[in-house]
Amino acid sequence: MLNRLENVCLLEIINDGRCVKMHDLIRDMVIQILEENSQVKAGAQLEELPDAEEWTENLTTVSLMHNQIEEIPFCHSPRCLNLSILLLCHNYRLRFVADSFSKKLHGLNVLDLSHTNIEKLPNSVSDLVKLASLLLSNCKRLRHVPSLKNLGELKRLDLSSTQALKKMPQGMEFLSNLRCLRMNGCGNKKFPGGILPKISHLQVFVLEVELICVPVTVQGKEVGCLRKLGTLECHFEGHSDYVEFLKSREKNQALSTYKIFVGRFKEYDVRTYCSNKTVGLGNLSVNRDGDFQVRFPNDIQELIIEKCDDATSLCDVFSLKKCSIELEVISILNCNSIESLVLSSWFCSATLPSPSYNSIFSGLQRFNCSGCKSMKKLFPLVLLPSLVNLKEIRVKHCEKMEKIIGGTRSDEEGVMGEKSSNNEFKLPKLRILYLSDLPELKSICRAELICDSLKVIEVINCQKLKRIPICLPLLENGQPSPPPSLEKIKVHPKEWWKSMVEWEHPNAKDVLCPFVEFSQPQVRKQDEDK
Repeated sequence: MLNRLENVCLLEIINDGRCVKMHDLIRDMVIQILEENSQVKAGAQLEELPDAEEWTENLTTVSLMHNQIEEIPFCHSPRCLNLSILLLCHNYRLRFVADSFSKKLHGLNVLDLSHTNIEKLPNSVSDLVKLASLLLSNCKRLRHVPSLKNLGELKRLDLSSTQALKKMPQGMEFLSNLRCLRMNGCGNKKFPGGILPKISHLQVFVLEVELICVPVTVQGKEVGCLRKLGTLECHFEGHSDYVEFLKSREKNQALSTYKIFVGRFKEYDVRTYCSNKTVGLGNLSVNRDGDFQVRFPNDIQELIIEKCDDATSLCDVFSLKKCSIELEVISILNCNSIESLVLSSWFCSATLPSPSYNSIFSGLQRFNCSGCKSMKKLFPLVLLPSLVNLKEIRVKHCEKMEKIIGGTRSDEEGVMGEKSSNNEFKLPKLRILYLSDLPELKSICRAELICDSLKVIEVINCQKLKRIPICLPLLENGQPSPPPSLEKIKVHPKEWWKSMVEWEHPNAKDVLCPFVEFSQPQVRKQDEDK
């Protein structure tokens, strides 16, 4: 629908395609059409509510968003029985709303007070029995929400980013028509049991993470009873809750978006941007009997693993045959037993025919690895032809890392079943190569790499690395030239770059000189603490 409105210029694209807005002329026309029953004073720099005579009985819509209104005093009690939509959002100075204000707004369907500084929601809101949407997101001072027991028509409740709210609103179990619920734990470490089964028509359930180390968890079985769920963001305490959630759902109940975190996370901030279909595992013992492997969603896009110390590779965590094609992002953090993304021995023992290897990780775009003490090799060489969509490689603080792309030519020939004279591989979409604090790194890849989309190369404290195997485009005279996309090369230390490291072409360093920045390495937080 948005695309159709864009195509006929009723909406216009902004922010590099991430948002759309109504064209100013279209908006003015709509306001004029609705003028008889509407009052739209959005962004009018109002410091107080419009006068009482402007609140006529025929009003159906009032928009006072993006103003500077500071309070709604007791003297304001408009009699607007037909008012359906009231938008007061983004009045950042608004701190007080008198209880009398909404007493005569019995027909109100949408109340939006999000992005205000109110500390208390008026008790009279409890009597708005026709209310379908109550939007209070980013009300960071909000401490009190009255009972919601009488709001049986409520379909959308947004209490996200209300950190000051330390008590769950009473009567939530009576919201049987609720379709969308976004909130935090209201001071609880666990979402109260018994509520979700009574609001089982939920289509969107987002339970925010309040703290990284102490997240708000929810029972897997209760989330599993939400049969109509399409969007889920939550945190399970452990593996058993995650399995209970999956067991409680039917096979055809696919989620359109999900961000599911299982266990405890320390370094990875789960509040940062994730893909639409993300699963994170933190501080778990991965079962070698395949329990995890058969229970990952087949359409998973992002996998985060932190401090799962009994896994030697991703083969121990999930089934490569089922899930790896859709994966776009992999982050492996502080997993001390992991030796490689995929062990070469898996390819030798896999039952897949050789051509199927090319589909494994074919959708992978970003790979992050940090603090893995046993990691010696990132990718086996046989995997390289599959990484055609890889855009970022980030590896840091892996003290035993020797090779980024490892394996011998004979290994590759044995797995692929054929011999190739070609000693070049293409990573056509690779934009960022970041290698930091890898004291044992000796090789990026024994083959030559063609990376014509490179934007940023960073090599910090990798002083045993002697060769960068990236081939530069050649001019007609045979001399190298920088990739057209290249923006910068950050290196440390300076002496290593000037005297030790070599590129594929002997003149490459001279050609790349304008792009080189000599950088001081960042100190890890735990080193600062020491």
